Amino acid sequence: MKRPKKTSAAASLPGGVYRHYKGQYYLVLGVAKHSETEEDLVVYVRLYAREGCPLWVRPLANFSGKVIGPKGRHVQRFTPVGSKQPAAKP
Repeated sequence: MKRPKKTSAAASLPGGVYRHYKGQYYLVLGVAKHSETEEDLVVYVRLYAREGCPLWVRPLANFSGKVIGPKGRHVQRFTPVGSKQPAAKP
């Protein structure tokens, strides 16, 4: 029996390192579903030292959407930068 083809939100958001528009880096682990609403949620980890829980979730539409950046222009909230975090600046 042939399984129906799934259109997955995970396929539209590849894992890897993303840069937040404010400059910090995050590792996307994948896309999960909210247990009650079935909303797609991005699961990601911050890649910088800071007190508190490093694991975050954010609605997929919010993660992949645009915001008004520091110069008043619309920019992507998160931009993919590849599979590795860029080297720290001295």
